[in-house]
Amino acid sequence: MDSRDDGPDKLVAVFMGTPEFAATVLEHVLASEDVTVAAVYTQPDRPCGRGKKCLLGPVKKLALEKGLPVHQPETFKDPAEVAALAAYKPDVLLVAAYGMILPQAVLDVPTRMPLNVHASLLPAWRGAAPIERSIAAGETLTGVTIMRMALALDAGPMVMQRTLGIGVNDTAGVLRAELADLGGRLLTHCLMRLRMGSVPLIDQDPARVTYAKKIDKAEALIDWTKPAAEVHNLIRAMTPNPGAFFFWKPSADKPALRIIAQPGKVGCPLPPGAKPGDILGLMDCHIGIACADAVYLVPAVIPAGKRPMNGQAFSCGYLGKCDEDAMAVCGPPDGLS
Repeated sequence: MDSRDDGPDKLVAVFMGTPEFAATVLEHVLASEDVTVAAVYTQPDRPCGRGKKCLLGPVKKLALEKGLPVHQPETFKDPAEVAALAAYKPDVLLVAAYGMILPQAVLDVPTRMPLNVHASLLPAWRGAAPIERSIAAGETLTGVTIMRMALALDAGPMVMQRTLGIGVNDTAGVLRAELADLGGRLLTHCLMRLRMGSVPLIDQDPARVTYAKKIDKAEALIDWTKPAAEVHNLIRAMTPNPGAFFFWKPSADKPALRIIAQPGKVGCPLPPGAKPGDILGLMDCHIGIACADAVYLVPAVIPAGKRPMNGQAFSCGYLGKCDEDAMAVCGPPDGLS
């Protein structure tokens, strides 16, 4: 028998989250012996895709499978929504990628504290896109922070942190899954400590604060005048969403084609006469594109409106039909973005 069976009552929690990251964290919480999830809050269903159908978000889907009450308020400005939350009498609010700024009235609801799972080593990368920003910056170390929530963005005192290395080829998608699992495990450890007594609260150092603003799709445009390592980091950071892209102009009299690039690798030094954006043909089954200092090797691409294709297929289907001076445009062509 677990010694905690004779300990304090389980914590009562309300979980708040929306995407796959949050669903992974919720799975860990539901498996914990230290907490009972009374209800789940998630973003309202939004139309998505070409058919504009409303699909269940990952957290909502998991909550319904587990038979948990699900709430999807548009806002907490209505006092009735805050009262409905308070009716669950939660000891803790557990928040992970909820996608909504919580007012002080909500943060004051739990009797113990509101806890947030943040995918960075705070105070670095406060904000909406810590995973993408850390990869784009070429960092090799990240992690997860559990913090007590405050009204200011990601500014509350830290409870626990764990580090995680960033591999040279890790994409945002890969890293997000790893951080979600780490965050779920760290949160359940925190809940065990909180149930048995208390947890430390460590103020963030304001001198070390950096911000990870939401990704604008325009930022995913590849600039081939940058060093190849920076191009590699950008493509990794934008994979799978929104997808790093470039415009390719097959000839002077044809419109530019928008193409999403999959992460590849830095190749050989630039051959004599190569300019940034020059497509140098097929190299080791990759599409070789000139950057500022080296060739970047792209293994696969997704042309607009087409299925993904590897370098060999792109070379046969596109490069063989273009002018010799065809190139990847280093900025958006006129009228395109």
